[in-house]
Formats: sequence, C-alpha cells, structure tokens
Amino acid sequence: MRIRGFAPSTPCWAELSTADSTRTAGFYADLFGWDIDGNRFMLDGRAIAGIVPARPDRPAGWLTYLAAPDLEGTIQRVQAAYGRVLVRPEERPGARSAIVSDSAGTVFGLWQANGFAGAQLRGEPGTMSWADLLIDVASQPTAFYGSVFGWSLTHEFGSGEWLTEAHDSVAGLITGRYDFRWQPSFQVADCLDLVDNVARLGGRVAVGPVEMGLGRYAEIIDPVGNTFAITAPVPRPVELSVAYNDITGLELTYGG
Repeated sequence: MRIRGFAPSTPCWAELSTADSTRTAGFYADLFGWDIDGNRFMLDGRAIAGIVPARPDRPAGWLTYLAAPDLEGTIQRVQAAYGRVLVRPEERPGARSAIVSDSAGTVFGLWQANGFAGAQLRGEPGTMSWADLLIDVASQPTAFYGSVFGWSLTHEFGSGEWLTEAHDSVAGLITGRYDFRWQPSFQVADCLDLVDNVARLGGRVAVGPVEMGLGRYAEIIDPVGNTFAITAPVPRPVELSVAYNDITGLELTYGG
C-alpha cells in the first residue's frame, strides 16, 4: 500500500547508519529484495528506509524517526520533559530532521516533511510495519512520551502498546531489556522462512521467532552488528454467531 503522509508523532522513517555501506546494503538487498538509490533503500521504486555513512554525532545502527510537523515546538517539549537534543535541526532532501533522546537516554529522530514524508510503502513484505521501544520498566518512559506526544500506554494482546490521544495504536513497548533503543520492525511473509536465510547471508538471530501481539516476531543482527526486527502476521480464526433478541433484534457476536 502506498503511503503519502503520516500523522504527527507516527513512526514515519527508519534510517541505518553504518561504516560499511556496501556490505550492509548487500545483506538487506538479499534479505528483503531491496534496491539502493543513493541513500535510500527502495522496493518497487518506492522509498522504504534510509542508509547513511556513520558519523561521530549520531549513533550507529537503525534510527527510528517520528513525524514532527512542528520540529522546533517538538524539540522544546522534548527538552521540557528532560530529554536531550543530540543533533540540531538540519536540512535533508525533502525534509528537516533532528536527533534527540528521551529522559532515559533512548535515542530517536524527529522528521518534518517538506515534500518527502518518509516510507512510501506499508502493509506488504519488505516494508516497515511497526516500531517498538525497548526499555527496562514501563514507568521510565511513560511520563516523557505522554508529555511530548500525548501518548498513553495500554496492554493489548500480551504486550505493551502506545496509543495516541485519539486512541490509535502508534508503537509498541517491550520491557525487561537492558539495551534501550527504538527498534524498527519490517514485515515479512513468513518469519520462519526468512530466519532460515539470515545465517547464510552473514547475520544471526538474536531473539525468536516468537509469537508477540498478532504476529510472529524475531530480532535479527546484520553482519556488522546492527539490530532490527521482523514481523509476520499470524492468521487467527474468527467465529461469528448470529442470534435474535426480542428487544434489540438481530445480534452478531464475534469470537475466536
């Protein structure tokens, strides 16, 4: 499905910073079928994610960006909530971006679109499907993200989940981790099949595959040590019951 824009605070772009672009790009091209066009991974001619050379002022590895139509205003809220600005706003092709950290030190990006909103495809294999915040305990980030973005935290399908003020799901939360980070998750058709190819391509599986939420999930480490996740939807049967009630009439009940 083609994407033309993102709601504020929605994960909109993921970018890989690496010192070995050639080796790393080859791994993802073979794993997901991506092509390379300059500093972007492409699928069917649409931008999927970014790849940039490593540099001293930003962390190596995958960086998740949240849509920030008011970049300066969002930065002010980050600082007011005891976050930090690591890379001040800079011009990008079709956007302005900044890199910040939350009050626990977890790094993420802010993306103000100016012609390029971020990932151009979603909802199919090889595209970014979700983003998770990996943290120790849920109490650490709740106040920060609630203050900056208006998010609230709920627990659905056995895992933590961030909701917007409109109660739309925006990102996930995985607790019990020491390696604090925002982690992008890319959709695949079959998690087990893809995991079987990882070692052959020079990567390794760090976690899973396990069932999490409504899908099967695994964390992968690429050949130079960058971690990301893959997710495959798991079909679940739904039962529909029909009954008649003298007061309300025909009733449909969903189960499964």
